[in-house]
Amino acid sequence: MAELLRTQARKPKCYLLRPVTFLLIMLILVFFGAGFLSPRSPVLWSRRAGAGEAGRESIGLQVVKLSRMVYPQPKVLTPSRKDVLVLTPWLAPIIWEATFNTDILNEQFRLQNATIGITVFAIKKYVVFLKLFLETAEQHFMVGHRVNYYVFTDRPADVPHVPLGEGRQMVVLEVPASARWQDVSMRRMEMISSFCEQRFLREVDFLVCADVDMKFRDHVGVEILSQLFGTLHPGYYRASREAFPYERRPQSQAHIPRDQGDFYYMGAFFGGSVSEVYRLTKACHQAIVADRANGIEAVWHDESHLNRYLLDHKPTKVLSPEYMWDEKLLGWPAIMRKLRYVAVPKNHREIRNR
Repeated sequence: MAELLRTQARKPKCYLLRPVTFLLIMLILVFFGAGFLSPRSPVLWSRRAGAGEAGRESIGLQVVKLSRMVYPQPKVLTPSRKDVLVLTPWLAPIIWEATFNTDILNEQFRLQNATIGITVFAIKKYVVFLKLFLETAEQHFMVGHRVNYYVFTDRPADVPHVPLGEGRQMVVLEVPASARWQDVSMRRMEMISSFCEQRFLREVDFLVCADVDMKFRDHVGVEILSQLFGTLHPGYYRASREAFPYERRPQSQAHIPRDQGDFYYMGAFFGGSVSEVYRLTKACHQAIVADRANGIEAVWHDESHLNRYLLDHKPTKVLSPEYMWDEKLLGWPAIMRKLRYVAVPKNHREIRNR
């Protein structure tokens, strides 16, 4: 018994917190918790890159204050559009007019401090379309955001001078021409994947790949941006999968059977994060090389391989035909509330063969 008492005597004494000390601690926790944890607080912790390449490599945390915004409340029981599909079966949004709020999206992307790159190929006579493309892009494409225009061309001396807004710049990348327009089209995948590795991964956050023989006619902004997006072909958005012009020959890497397929995507407007665009273009280039080794060329060239890739790797956002339209061929149906990126009338045979 005496030994037990000696053991207990050696143990440290425990004291209960005094009521006043306890209350002070609770008040401090409530005060700081209300400031930093309340959902009403306008403070957001976000990762934001510094300026330049060094800033992209060394990313720190900053406190960013959200501006107070007033906008209509979304209604759970009132869909934004009843006349079109706005969500894919894999839960990717389909972007139509009236399905997004530009002001909210602009605020979110400004917090990300994002830079958007856009690639165009002005090869041979296609350089004549570059001036209109750039002028209309300055009016409608990613207005208010940093943009790098990457112009691939075999005629750098013919690249027009177009005044660009603050934070927007043009980079001319000289590349060789190809004898056939089909080869120019297919080589895009190789060149984009190569330059993703060489510079795009360091210079921009998102990459949009576009055709140059087009013009921007209405707003095209950050609502299109996602990890990986594709655009519905304006000629096939109403068609069944059996009618899609997929590559049907099993010998091709682009082959899609008639009982498969979600949508038919246009090769003239796709993109996403630079890393995802790199994976897409590299995979398509490798498939084109494999087909060439087997003596086969996909029916619609790089577009056929793009559709095969997007069937296997579902896009995280799908753009409606508002973002790729030809009014001369298709008119302006009521379902298209806006025509954003549209074809420029041209003589394909004359342009492609010169």
